[in-house]
Amino acid sequence: MTEYLDKIIKDLEEEINEVFYMETDVLVACEKAVEFTLKKISELKNYVLNKGFENQKEEIHFFKHIKPQFIAKLIYYNSVYKIESKKPRETKTIKKYFRGELEKLKQYFDHNLEFYKYYRTNNTFLDEKIFVRGKYNIKLNVYTHYFDSDHSFSTSHDYKVAKIIANDLIQVYLEDQLHNIEQKKVLDNSTLNWTASKTALTELIYALSAQGVFDNGNADIKVIAKTFERTFNIDLGDFYHTFMELKARKINQTKFLDSLRESIMKKIDEQDERYVLISIR
Repeated sequence: MTEYLDKIIKDLEEEINEVFYMETDVLVACEKAVEFTLKKISELKNYVLNKGFENQKEEIHFFKHIKPQFIAKLIYYNSVYKIESKKPRETKTIKKYFRGELEKLKQYFDHNLEFYKYYRTNNTFLDEKIFVRGKYNIKLNVYTHYFDSDHSFSTSHDYKVAKIIANDLIQVYLEDQLHNIEQKKVLDNSTLNWTASKTALTELIYALSAQGVFDNGNADIKVIAKTFERTFNIDLGDFYHTFMELKARKINQTKFLDSLRESIMKKIDEQDERYVLISIR
C-alpha cells in the first residue's frame, strides 16, 4: 500500500505543479487543481475500499496521515479560489481583506486549540477513538458533516487534520500576498536604470514578444517597448529601426541573448562549485 500511496500523491503534486506553471490565471489553475484532486480522492477511495487495511494500525495511519494530505489540497485550492474571486481591487482594501482572512484562520485555531496541540505534538492516546471508522465521541468536538459523510471512507477527525494542514498553507498564501503588496510599494518608489545598450534591450523585447510571454502573445510590440522604457528609465527611440539593423547582421543576430545564456550558465556553474566546496569542508 505504501508504494501506491506515495505514487498517487506524487502524481497529484506533479499535475498541480504543471497546471500552475502553464496557467497564468490563478482562478483557472485552482479550478483545475480541485478537479485533479477530486479524481485522485475518488481513485484513493476505490483502492482503500477494495483492498482494505491489514490491521487497525494501518487504518489509523491512513486516516491520520495519508487521506488528510489529499483533502487538505482540496480545501486549500478551493479556499484560494474563493479568496481570489472575492478579492477587492484597491490596495488598501485588499490588505484589509487579506488580514480579515488571516483572522478567520486564527479564530479557527483558537476554537480548535486542544486538537491542534494533540496533532502537532504527535500524541496517539486518542487515535483509536478518532481515526478508526465507525467510532466517534461527540464530546471530542466532532464536525456535524461527519454524520452525513460516507463512514466507509471517513473517521470523526481525519477532516480536522486536513483542515489544519490546509489552514497552514492558506496562511502562507495570504502572508505572501501581503508581502507582495508591500514589495510592490517598494518597487513603485524605486527606479531601475537600463545601463546596457539600447540595441540589447530591443533584442530582448523582440525575443519576449516572439515567445508570446505577455497577454498570451496578444500584446502589441509598441506597448511592450513603452512598458520597458517606463520601467527602466530609457528612451529606445526608433526601436523598429534598431530591430531592422539586428536582422541585417551577417553573424550573431542574437548577440545579447547568447550572452545572457552564457552568463546564467556561468552563474549556475559557480553555484555548483561553491556547493561542492562547502560540502567538502
